Amino acid sequence: MLSTSPLATLKSFLVAIPPSVIALGVAAIVVLYGVVIYNRLVGLRNQFKNAYAQIDVQLKRRYDLIPNLVETAKAYLKHERETLESVIKARNAAVIAAQATASNPADASVVRNLLNAESNLAGALSRMRVTVESYPDLKASQNMTQLSEELTSTENKVSFARQAYNDSVQSYNTARETFPAVLLSGILGFRPAELFQVTNAVEKEAVKVQF
Repeated sequence: MLSTSPLATLKSFLVAIPPSVIALGVAAIVVLYGVVIYNRLVGLRNQFKNAYAQIDVQLKRRYDLIPNLVETAKAYLKHERETLESVIKARNAAVIAAQATASNPADASVVRNLLNAESNLAGALSRMRVTVESYPDLKASQNMTQLSEELTSTENKVSFARQAYNDSVQSYNTARETFPAVLLSGILGFRPAELFQVTNAVEKEAVKVQF
């Protein structure tokens, strides 16, 4: 009596399975894998949202310091009203953009708006710093010195928080672009996240907020 090979037995078994059952099994595997991908992307998205919260804390602190800085400078920069007003205007625009971003850091468009607002604010602060250079008494002011040191410290904290956020965003974007997740990420509503990057030399220079 001839014995049946395991391969032949498996083939016979598969042939005996109704096509509808096979289709159902394939569908179940796809759904299961989709759930795994979904859960992983949710976890990675939550990570970069949490990382952005640390940026938000430092941005709010900086936005609170800037009006005090301008008020201190007013007594000395009586003929530089336009410079001071541009700083406050840029600061207020950045506050609005930051509030929108804090509500949904996963929305790349609002992050880009914040980056533009931050770039404008950095430019305004840079111009103010140049102006302050012409007023030695203001530079020597104890209150001005203290505020500028606090602002510089806050900028450094923003930089560290930004790095952690960008690392989390990079992990998320890589995961959603990797096969087979790339086939489902868009369908499941996972859009690319925006990096929080220093985009120009003026903004980089503004990190050194020393008056």
